[in-house]
Amino acid sequence: MSVFFIGAGPGDPELITLKAYKLIQRCPIILYAGSLVPREIFADVEQMAEKIIDTAPMHLDEIIEQIKQADKVGKDVARVHSGDPSLYGAIGEQIRRLALLGIDYEIIPGVTAVSASAAWLGKELTLSGVSQTLIMTRYGGKTPFPERERLPALAASGATLAIHLGVTRIHKIVEELIPFYGEDCPVAVCYRTGWPDQDKVVGTLVDIVEKVRKKKFTRTSLILVGSVLGTDEFSDSYLYDDSQAHIYRPKVTPKPLRSVATPYAHPRSRLK
Repeated sequence: MSVFFIGAGPGDPELITLKAYKLIQRCPIILYAGSLVPREIFADVEQMAEKIIDTAPMHLDEIIEQIKQADKVGKDVARVHSGDPSLYGAIGEQIRRLALLGIDYEIIPGVTAVSASAAWLGKELTLSGVSQTLIMTRYGGKTPFPERERLPALAASGATLAIHLGVTRIHKIVEELIPFYGEDCPVAVCYRTGWPDQDKVVGTLVDIVEKVRKKKFTRTSLILVGSVLGTDEFSDSYLYDDSQAHIYRPKVTPKPLRSVATPYAHPRSRLK
């Protein structure tokens, strides 16, 4: 028996990996975070699965109890989380319990909200000469937060930022970022990326608070900050530079063109 921690992606049922889909088809017990994972993902197994349980109202002990019961009868469990379960998936405490119980587990990665939001915005988050670093973080709240990872410390790098779980404190985020990025730095706030009611707003650090408040975003929003969101001035990647050789495209010095004499043809031969 195994527990499969499955990343379901950000919300769009089609943004689930083939491996994740196959495991959901196979597992008789499905436990999913209903507040973040759409039920549509299980449409093909509604009549096949033994149990499909929304764990949103359950606490950790109740979730582990469901897994223990499945373990007793040797049935695999699909534990389905949103996005990628290794990023803000709260699977660490579940894994710790499984280790104590001697229950095997496997993590199946998923499409992150960051990746899906960048695609929705039509942006690359790592542009040559602009930013080659993406920092994924969250704003300090109830969850214990290392002092060395507070937003000003991360902002000092000037890297592109992806800030989770911070939209209700966006005014504080802006205050902490302006000294490092400037008021004109582009910002995008993506609400429920991949869901039918997805929405977004783009602006700069100087006007994004007002725009977010007009939209009334209060949860499930990702904040992206960085020059990559608003510039067309960047260097072409060396990946496509014909003067840069690499293992798949060795540099070849073009041979000089040689003149080739054209064979003489008698005028009459052209009439044949």
